[in-house]
Amino acid sequence: MPPISRGFRGRRREDAPSDRVPPGQYVTDDFPVLSAGPTPHTPLDEWDLTITGEVDGLRRWTWDEFRALPSEPVTVDIHCVTKWSKLDSEWEGVSLDTLLEGVDTSAEYVVAFCDGGYTTNLPLDDLTEGKAWIAFAYDGEPLDPEHGGPARLLVPHLYFWKSAKWVRGLRLGATDEPGFWEQNGYHNYGDPWKEQRYWGD
Repeated sequence: MPPISRGFRGRRREDAPSDRVPPGQYVTDDFPVLSAGPTPHTPLDEWDLTITGEVDGLRRWTWDEFRALPSEPVTVDIHCVTKWSKLDSEWEGVSLDTLLEGVDTSAEYVVAFCDGGYTTNLPLDDLTEGKAWIAFAYDGEPLDPEHGGPARLLVPHLYFWKSAKWVRGLRLGATDEPGFWEQNGYHNYGDPWKEQRYWGD
């Protein structure tokens, strides 16, 4: 298993408004790349996105079908567990509300699964009501593979490891199932304003 990084050294900004920067974070204009393994490069004609688990039926979109869904620009602050924050990051993506529209489920939890075997867990409530997207563009350009392209989960109110790169699906369930980093020392929920970085925080 790769080591858990507890910090990142980058170019700091000293002019950031304190009410937008959680405790223990510093603001950078950089966009550091931190991954647990090699970067997947899935051809778009082989890519799909699925919603599975405790649902009334499998939902699946090819890349073309996914890109035909309504999308929206999103400008958000993001906060990495390794202590950097980036303000006013600009994305485009499909809201999880759009993807989950019409899905009948009693599930309360979600596991996001990704190319490369990565997983992360979230309460379903943290993905709905305008709180999460499947992002396919960053700063007006297609999302680079190094940053999770062709598509990644974007859940900006939680630490950025919850915004899983290279996302390929969501599995809905009745019980919480810790994902990759959650099984290896990171907090199960990851609220940056409560500094929920590691087990016991």
